[in-house]
Amino acid sequence: MRFMETPDTPENAAENAAATAEDHPGRSTADHSGEPGAEATGIAAQDWDTAAADPQYRAAVVDLLGALAYGELAAFERLAEDAKLAPTLEEKAELAKMASAEFHHFERLRDRLAAVGEQPTEAMEPFAAALDGFHRQTAPSDWLEGLVKAYVGDSIASDFYREVAVRLDADTRGLVLQVLDDTGHASFAVEKVRAAIEADPRVGGRLALWARRLMGEALSQAQRVVADRDALSTMLVGGMADGFDLAEVGRMFSRITEAHTKRMAALGLAA
Repeated sequence: MRFMETPDTPENAAENAAATAEDHPGRSTADHSGEPGAEATGIAAQDWDTAAADPQYRAAVVDLLGALAYGELAAFERLAEDAKLAPTLEEKAELAKMASAEFHHFERLRDRLAAVGEQPTEAMEPFAAALDGFHRQTAPSDWLEGLVKAYVGDSIASDFYREVAVRLDADTRGLVLQVLDDTGHASFAVEKVRAAIEADPRVGGRLALWARRLMGEALSQAQRVVADRDALSTMLVGGMADGFDLAEVGRMFSRITEAHTKRMAALGLAA
């Protein structure tokens, strides 16, 4: 349920989002496609060993990888649980395959944390309560709500991490984008949800309300995670090289909201 493109500069993300929505309705519209020949600068042009010499940057990346790792582990658990709601054996098997892909992503992040001398469980622990709380508050009541949550809710988180990835060192950026790769859930979710709405248009209203709730909860969660971790928030709001300034943080969340609207349209739902 992750959606990966080559990173771009945030300024033209909205244009890329519109083009992506038209050409690939099941793909994340917040993906940054990158301009041919564009050269990375600052931290984005450095490798991990060079960038990690700054202890504040290192701490921010450990936080980021810890949050991502726990998110992937939680996604694995949730998909395995949602598979129980699948109406057919074929659909149950499809979700099980996606859950396996999420666990593989978790393993890569866990191994990366260990490789740079960090304890993976310690890096993940600060984010467990917030992510578990989000999933408790947004537990789907049926199969279709589970599909919408996986497609819309997880994509919002992916958009957020992709925005941050543009400003990471080359080694970390490559790993982050790889674990945000689509596990196949996008087209699967769009197909099933649109078919359900076509069969019973009343389903659309209920799912639209559900998706709006997911949007609010996901953005609140992202803001809480950043606010609670000093190194990560400092990186995002420009306290170190290549960080966002406060105005850019606002634009970032506007881009994420716009991408959500386009995903809703792909599902056949009103934003």
